[in-house]
Amino acid sequence: MSGGKETPRQKMIGMMYLVLTALLALQVSSAIMEKFIFLDESLMYAVGAADKNNATTVQKIDKAVADGGGKDKAVSDKAVQVRTATAKMIDEMNGLRKEMIIASGGYEDDGVTYKGGKEEEAIARLMVGTEGSKGGKAYALQTSLNKFGQEILPGIVGKDMPKVKIAMDGKEDPKYAKKPDQKSKDFGKLNFAETPLVAALAVMATFESEVKKIETQALDLLAAQVGAADLKFDNVFPVAVAKSSTVAAGTDYEADLFLAASSSAVNPTMKRNGASVPVEKGRGKIKFRAAASSYDAEGNSKQKWTGAITINTKGKDTTFTQAFDYVVAKPVIQIQSASVNALYLRCGNELSVQVPALGATYNPSFSASGATLKPMGKGSVVVIPNNPTGVKLNVASGGSPIGSVDFKVRGIPKPTIQVLSGGKELDQKNGVAAPGPRSIQIKAKADESFSAFLPKDSRYTVTKWNVMLARGKRPVTQQSFTTEMATLSSIASQAQAGDRLIIEVQDVYRTNFLGEKEKVNIGTPIFTVPIQ
Repeated sequence: MSGGKETPRQKMIGMMYLVLTALLALQVSSAIMEKFIFLDESLMYAVGAADKNNATTVQKIDKAVADGGGKDKAVSDKAVQVRTATAKMIDEMNGLRKEMIIASGGYEDDGVTYKGGKEEEAIARLMVGTEGSKGGKAYALQTSLNKFGQEILPGIVGKDMPKVKIAMDGKEDPKYAKKPDQKSKDFGKLNFAETPLVAALAVMATFESEVKKIETQALDLLAAQVGAADLKFDNVFPVAVAKSSTVAAGTDYEADLFLAASSSAVNPTMKRNGASVPVEKGRGKIKFRAAASSYDAEGNSKQKWTGAITINTKGKDTTFTQAFDYVVAKPVIQIQSASVNALYLRCGNELSVQVPALGATYNPSFSASGATLKPMGKGSVVVIPNNPTGVKLNVASGGSPIGSVDFKVRGIPKPTIQVLSGGKELDQKNGVAAPGPRSIQIKAKADESFSAFLPKDSRYTVTKWNVMLARGKRPVTQQSFTTEMATLSSIASQAQAGDRLIIEVQDVYRTNFLGEKEKVNIGTPIFTVPIQ
C-alpha cells in the first residue's frame, strides 16, 4: 500500500492491519471473532473520522479560493472531483460489505450480530469464484482500487500526486512476497479465500482506510496550491554554516550550528537573483557557475547573490529575501610533467594539468595552438607539438575557460650511432686483428635525457647500412644489410692485414608513442675500422 509520511491515526491503521494479518493465520475461535469485529469497527470509525477531516480541508480550499478572488477555482473544482471519486470507491466497497453479509446469512434478530460470522465458503464463492475462474467480485474490486490509486486521483491532482497500487497479488505485496505459502496467491485468494465473514469485513475496512488516506494526500496537495494548508514546520534538521569548507592544517575551523525547519504542507517557490530554482522537499537547489572579472592581490574576488523564498498562506504570498556573500578564488593551473619547461617536437608529451582551487568540480577540457592533443582522462593530456616555435595549451573546466600555458618546443636530439661486435664497440683507432669480426651490430642510441623524458618516443632502429672491405685505394668486396645484426663471414674470408672495413649507415627510423615510424635525418655516418 502507499508509503510516505503518515499521521498517528494512519500509523494506528497500519498496526491494525498487521494485527489482522496475524489473526487470519489463527484458528477462528469466538474470542478471535470478537477481535475481528473490533478491528472492523475501529477501522470503519477511522474511515469516518478521515471523511470529516477531508470535508474540512475542502472547506478551507473553497475559502482560500474565494479570498483570492476566485482565480484558483480550478483547484476547488479538482477537490470536488477528488471527493466524488473517493465517495464512488467507498460506495463500491460498502456495497460489497452488504453482499458478503447477505451471502453469509444476514443478521440475527438483534440486527447487529452476524448469523454467519464464521462463514468462509460463501465468502469464497462471492469474492473468489470457482477455482481458477477469477470470476469472484474481488478481482473487479482489485481493478477499481488500483485504477483509483494509479489513474483517477493522480489524473485529477496532477504530477505531484504519486501513483499508488492499493490491491496487490501476493508476489507484489512486500508482506507476502517472501512467504512461499502466500506469494503465489492472487489478490482474491490472498484476502478472501478461507476467510470468515468477520475477517473479510475487516479486510474491506482496511482497504477503505487506505482509500481515505490517499484522498487525504490528494486534498492536502490541492490545499497547498492555494495556501489553504496549515503551516506547520514538521521537517526539522540541523544546519552548519562554515566560514570556509576548506581549512589549512594548523588553522581554526569556524561555523554556526543551528536548527532549520520546513513545512511539507506548503510548496514554496525560490529564486536566485530573480531566477527560479528547483525545490526538493522544501529546499531550494542553488547551483551556478562562479565567475569574476577581476581579483585582488591574493587572487580572490568578493561576490554576492540574493535568495528569495515565497510561501502562500491563507491566500496571501509572503516573500523572505536575503543576500549572501561568497568569494571566487582565481584558479591556478598546475602542470606536472618530466619535460614541463619545453615540449619535444612531434612527440607525445604527457602532461597532468590540475587546478586545485576547483576541487571536485574540476571537469577539464583542452585545446591548443601549435599542437594536436590526445586527452587521457583525470586531467591528463598528451600534447604533440607540430610547430617548432611554440605551443599554447588552453584549459577549460565544464566549458568555462580557466587560462592558458605557453610552452617552448625543442627539437628531437639525434641518436648516436654505435658499431658493435660481441657487444663491444669496435676500436676505429687501433683496429681489429685479421681476418676481422665475423659479425657486426649497428645500433642507434637515443640521447639519454630525451630517452628518460619520453621513453616511448625514443625507440630507434637502423634499417639500412653497408660494409665495404677496402685494400689500398680500391674496394675488394661489399655487402648491404637491412637488419641491425649482420654476419660478415664472406668478407672475413677475403680480409688481409692492412685492409680496412668501411661502414656506412644509410637509414635510421624512430618509432613514436603511437607506434608510427619516422625517418631520422642523420646524414651519412661513415666508420673506418683497420684490420691488423
